[in-house]
Amino acid sequence: MYPEITAAELESQLNEGKAINLIDVREADEWQEGHIKEARSIPLSELQERINEFKQGEQDIVLICRSGGRSGKACDFLHAQGFKVVNVSGGMLQWSGEVAYGE
Repeated sequence: MYPEITAAELESQLNEGKAINLIDVREADEWQEGHIKEARSIPLSELQERINEFKQGEQDIVLICRSGGRSGKACDFLHAQGFKVVNVSGGMLQWSGEVAYGE
């Protein structure tokens, strides 16, 4: 199993300047409607074919989606591949921090 953090905990860590390997697994249209500026977009539908883009350094890979469901599926898949992952429970629905728009 893998750990989870809340959107508030993620926001607190980002505000403290902690470097976070944050991946948003929502689809492109959702990403453009608003995302966390520190995140990278790798939609769940492209996860398997883009697995080489996941780099496991010292940091865990933190995954976020709209509500926590798709990022949970992404965590299941990546965890099974040997990655250290963290799911953001509640996802962007619970995010109260700054949001970036567009690409």
